[in-house]
Amino acid sequence: MKNTTGTDRSITSRWRPATQAVRGGTWRSEQGETSEALFLTSGYSYDNAQTVADRFAGEDAGMTYSRLQNPTVAMLEERIALMEGAEACRAQASGMAAMTTALLCQLSAGDHVVGARAAFGSCRWLLDHLLPRFGIETTVVDSADNDAWEAAIRPNTKVFFFETPANPTLDVVDLAHVCAVAKAHGITTVVDNAFATSALQRPMDYGADVVAYSATKLMDGQGRVLAGAVCGSQQWIDEVLLPFQRNTGPNISPFNAWVVLKGLETLDLRARRQSANAVELGTFIEPRLPRILHPGLASHPRHDLAMEQMVATGPIFALDVGDRATAFKLLDALQLVDISNNIGDSRSLMCHPASTTHAGMTQEARDVMGVTEGLLRINVGLEDVEDVKEDLDRALTAAGL
Repeated sequence: MKNTTGTDRSITSRWRPATQAVRGGTWRSEQGETSEALFLTSGYSYDNAQTVADRFAGEDAGMTYSRLQNPTVAMLEERIALMEGAEACRAQASGMAAMTTALLCQLSAGDHVVGARAAFGSCRWLLDHLLPRFGIETTVVDSADNDAWEAAIRPNTKVFFFETPANPTLDVVDLAHVCAVAKAHGITTVVDNAFATSALQRPMDYGADVVAYSATKLMDGQGRVLAGAVCGSQQWIDEVLLPFQRNTGPNISPFNAWVVLKGLETLDLRARRQSANAVELGTFIEPRLPRILHPGLASHPRHDLAMEQMVATGPIFALDVGDRATAFKLLDALQLVDISNNIGDSRSLMCHPASTTHAGMTQEARDVMGVTEGLLRINVGLEDVEDVKEDLDRALTAAGL
């Protein structure tokens, strides 16, 4: 591979985020291709035996196996790290592979984790079921209660784990406060930033140690592939995360990495436009609803905080229509918006979290989190927002709202 300015940190670190999203991490072969090359290979050949020995000993920088290095995947990792303001990144097979790796790579039996109670259903499953199976204690707290984080700390607390805004209730965490509390106690913060991405929010600017992603969502942005990523310091990635990933193998395929690279080129445009569409749609339907949750609306309890730590507030919001029957009537009346449990897509999508993304949780846990039977989550896409308004207006009427 021929090195280019896309991998020269002395140059790329000066670029603004939108430029990094298009050109950061780009390598070019001797062919001089403008679009990133797709390397579909599981292994590599070597000129001689000493070369391969040196590579496996870490004395030669060349590649050895695609579970460890792949040129296409490496370009994605470099680009995401640049956009995040991180020293390093490792791509994963999916968002949940990223969350699981970010936690298990640094935890052992006898450790303790404090997590936010509002979270994606599978992230709560990690806290509520997986980690305890391996002797790792967990405590969930109201993420909006700044004092609750410090109060939950134990002598064996190793990690704070949360997402902001949270799925699906759009809880917003005070990044600067919570990260400062963690640092004061030698605790590592792991932040799920999938609802915002670095285009809208950079947790490391507020003191976060590790940022994890479902790149399936806004980064791809068109509902095509599964992908994940974990960002951190070079030392943490190399010494803590990489040994776990090398030996357990939650790696992304080169093709999926290439698709996400293409998605990143338009991330800044999509994220800002979809955020604006979400605020406009939310403002339009809010007078007709018992409850609406979007940090871009003045009615959100942490609206001011969201506006301080986010460039824009994202394409996703939740609305509560009272009960499951009404929620299903609204969903069934949609003509434009798809019923789907994905988010971050360029298409507008809506789902009923209690029966989909959070169905694996107990009713009690959903109640505490605020995932009611009447709660719906919408991802606002890139369609003309007037068409989405008309569709929601019609569906709300059909549901008796």
